[in-house]
Amino acid sequence: MHNPHLKTPSGKPRARALKIPFSGTPGPLNAITDVPGTEVGYVTLIEGQDVRTGVTAIHPRGKQSGEPLVAGFHSQNGNGEMTGVTWIEESGTFAGPIAITNTHAVGIAHAGIVSWAVQHHPAMADMWLLPVAAETWDGYLNDINGHHITEDLVVEALDAAADGPIEEGAVGGGTGMTLYDYKGGSGTASRIVRYGEAAYTVGVFVQANFGSRHELTIAGKPVGALFPEDNPQSEDSSIPPGAGSVIVIIATDAPLMPPQCKALARRATLGLARTGTTGSHFSGDLFLAYSTANRDAFSVARYKESRAHLDTLTFIPWQLLDPFFAATVEAVEEAVVNVLVAAEEMAGYRGHRIPGLPRDQVAALF
Repeated sequence: MHNPHLKTPSGKPRARALKIPFSGTPGPLNAITDVPGTEVGYVTLIEGQDVRTGVTAIHPRGKQSGEPLVAGFHSQNGNGEMTGVTWIEESGTFAGPIAITNTHAVGIAHAGIVSWAVQHHPAMADMWLLPVAAETWDGYLNDINGHHITEDLVVEALDAAADGPIEEGAVGGGTGMTLYDYKGGSGTASRIVRYGEAAYTVGVFVQANFGSRHELTIAGKPVGALFPEDNPQSEDSSIPPGAGSVIVIIATDAPLMPPQCKALARRATLGLARTGTTGSHFSGDLFLAYSTANRDAFSVARYKESRAHLDTLTFIPWQLLDPFFAATVEAVEEAVVNVLVAAEEMAGYRGHRIPGLPRDQVAALF
């Protein structure tokens, strides 16, 4: 059995296979699914020359649970979309699965979550649903106006979600994405945080579609500046430099309050910055952090059936959160580099082509 730190389930290399150094202690899978209960599923569409897209589904506590989670949201740059965040900002919670896809399919992803919930969690759907659906733009490689994503495909991704190792690169919602003018897509990483006698996990998933080539930095080395050649996207005047967006989902089983989840979400900015980005105006950079702890902390009974009671939330004290902040930064950085290492050259819509990271040349740097 191969080492999940070095290869994806299909055998693609991960960043550590290139001897790229990272700080912190990864979980057993070095993936968001190291957080107990978390499941991830993909639908990947690669058809003909024009279709290069898909859907990613994340169940924070698994498909069987529709219970609310403590959560926090941060927008580094709002040139993008993540639905459901108005309620997250108001209540510090959300319920149900997450779906990530391309920009023009975010409404379909939202509707698909509702369709799935009606089937699997009808009591929750009978009340109201404010799903989390997010997007990044894949219009350079994909016919984004072709309505290729359907509700049925979103439901398929949600049904396919499982724990265990996660595929990376051009899969799921990340299929047609670009990253630092190389092929981008989906990536993940995790860190273990020791806390007294306990060990908690911080897991990260990114749909990465941002950055200009000259910015790219890997473990402190100016990779983009060292390898500026073969950059067809930068020669297309219709594509603004650094355009695209990035969605970061941060999961942990550590008990946190909503403002603490928001603080974790803000640290995604620092993890991205380690890879070189300065945050283009043309990139929507949206981050969601949630905690799977405090199960049953929030009453989900219908309003008319509720009785006077108090909900209780446990949380790690603010002054002891620094290791969790560090874990978030480290995992976000590695997840982005995992995308670059796993993704391979792709051609698509209108003959556009995006090269893959020159792995051998990058490996030689380390």
